[in-house]
Amino acid sequence: MDVKIESSWKEVLHKEFTKAYFEQIVAFLKIEKTQGKIIYPPGSLIFNAFDKTPFNKVKVVILGQDPYHGPGQAHGLCFSVPDGVPFPPSLNNIYKELHTDVGMPFPKTGNLSRWAEQGVFLLNASLTVRAGEPMSHAKIGWAEFTDAVIKTISAEKKGVIFLLWGKFAQDKQVLIDETKHYVLKAAHPSPLSAHNGFFGCKHFSKTNEILKKQSLEAIDWNP
Repeated sequence: MDVKIESSWKEVLHKEFTKAYFEQIVAFLKIEKTQGKIIYPPGSLIFNAFDKTPFNKVKVVILGQDPYHGPGQAHGLCFSVPDGVPFPPSLNNIYKELHTDVGMPFPKTGNLSRWAEQGVFLLNASLTVRAGEPMSHAKIGWAEFTDAVIKTISAEKKGVIFLLWGKFAQDKQVLIDETKHYVLKAAHPSPLSAHNGFFGCKHFSKTNEILKKQSLEAIDWNP
């Protein structure tokens, strides 16, 4: 199957694209479209996280659960929204923590593409969602694919910093070889849980300290 995805990812994930579960994802999405379902993000942006952050550039992984399910919000990067779209509550809290942690002024955009271009891989566990129905595509096979992505990063790279926010992301810790990677855990930045350990986690400054120790360029967190 010819999947339109950045070439370095295509190379390391080529086996996944030929597996039965991936064929089932494609078939499911085609059926949804023929039934007139609206799916986010648009087809050209389903693999946006991969296209913006090639495999050889991945330095940091932030794991989200599900794309935004409102119109115009999802564009294939977890927690991110396109320019001009109001900040969702979790992103607002991420910016609050960035302000207290590294003194970053509150941004004018919720578009995190600049993070992705610096090596921050913004991966959702599900890559699509039906409009207005959160988690509607969580059981169609995406978890198998994105688990394979995490395992591939763990197996073939070293020194990657995984930021696991909330229980869902932390359940993926078993896929990561912690003898050669870094795992930072905190509460989820959503309004329901941010006060229980996301605020004050200092993950952004800690990430840059770890990168500097590896003689890698720090992330400029200004979007």
